[in-house]
This record gives sequence, C-alpha cells and structure tokens, in this order.
Amino acid sequence: MQIKAVLFDMFDTLMMIRKNNDFSSPSLMRTYRFLNKNGVDVSFDTFEKTYVKTRDDLYAKVDANLEEPHFNVRLSLTLKSLGYNYVVSSSMVTEATAEFCKEFMTFVYLDENTETVLHALYGKYKLGIISNFAIPECVDELLKTHGLTELLDIIVVSAAVNKRKPSPEIFKNTLKTLGVSAKETVFVGDTLDADIDGAKRVGMKAVYIQRRIENTDGHVKPDKIIKSLGELPAALKELNNSILKRNLF
Repeated sequence: MQIKAVLFDMFDTLMMIRKNNDFSSPSLMRTYRFLNKNGVDVSFDTFEKTYVKTRDDLYAKVDANLEEPHFNVRLSLTLKSLGYNYVVSSSMVTEATAEFCKEFMTFVYLDENTETVLHALYGKYKLGIISNFAIPECVDELLKTHGLTELLDIIVVSAAVNKRKPSPEIFKNTLKTLGVSAKETVFVGDTLDADIDGAKRVGMKAVYIQRRIENTDGHVKPDKIIKSLGELPAALKELNNSILKRNLF
C-alpha cells in the first residue's frame, strides 16, 4: 500500500512566526483599540488581565476533551466579565477577532521551502492541513494570501471543528473526508506530542520536522526526522520504498 496523502501542520511547519512567537500582546492591543473605539471603556491593562484569565479558565474546562473553542468565545466571555454583553456572533466580537487576525498575520511568513515542496508534491499525493488555531478564518486568509489554497485538497482548523490535535477525532475525520486510510497517509509536523504522537496513534506515518529541542521520554517515535522542509520529498520517497519492500515479503 503506497502513500496517497500528505497532511501538514500549519505553524512552524509550512508557515513560520516571527519574533519568537511574541505576537499575542500586539495582536491583543489591536483588538483592544477596536473595542475601545467602539465603546468598551476600560484600560488596556484591565482588558488584557481579564482576557488572560478568561482564556485560561476556558481552556481549563475544555482541555480534558481536547476541545478548541473559537476565539470569538473567549472574546465574548471577556467582554461579559467587563460588563459588556456581546454574544459570540455579534459584529462587535467578530470584527474585534478580525483585528487580532490582521495583526497576527504580520508576524507570519512562509518557510523558504514551502512553495517548492508543495508544488513538487502536488498531483502526486492528496495534500492538506490540520492546524491547531482558534481563528479558522485567519488560517484561510493566510493560505489565500500566500497562494497556497489551490494546492490543498483539505484544510481543517481545530476551532472550526472544536477538536484539536492530538485528538484522534480531528485526524480520523480529516482522513474520512479526504477518502484515504491512515495507512496511506503521512503527517508532517513540528511537535512531538500534538503532531507526531497524535498522527501515529491513529495509524498514520509521521515525519517530524525538528525546529527546536523538545523534551520527550522517548515514547514518541517519528518514522522520519528532517531538519528542513526541503528534505521532505526525499523522506517521503524513502517511506514509500520501505512500504513497498515490506509488501513484497
């Protein structure tokens, strides 16, 4: 059985984040400025502290089930804590979230090998993304901005399905929609727990792109380790050859 699909993590795999991931404060400031301009009369310090507490309390509740509420949820809850009753679907909330996204996007850039690798794999495999992120619209906009959307058969973002990696549901549902089995699929990611362990647990092959030193007890075993995205085509060829050899015996 040959490899038919290659799925990717998004951030720090296909796209990189500038300034040591320090996008949160400036993005939150832009969100605050929009809200303040539209009548949310609190200081930034108060807003930021309330937001952080709200976010942390929310994830403390949903972590056990690996759920991923949309960013709109935490923002709506933050505003309610501040005395402003805006529901998740209100324009105030959705437009404030869009402001966060706009600022965040200024911190994101393509890995130098992304375009070359995706074009090399396009047509040979089904291609897709499974990303943990609280603003699905932001992922879609980044892919569109960098001209990658047309190269992908499927884009799954955790907050759109309320499940995040390493949840088996997000992997299994993606495979079902794509019409391939786990044994026919390789996942490429930069984190051992969410990406590699998550993919391996549902039966996928996994290629680990080593962007940093990660502490591990050794129980997570990638099928291939690469240092650069540019090494992926050769790694996939080696995996395909090893699968074919096993099928001969």
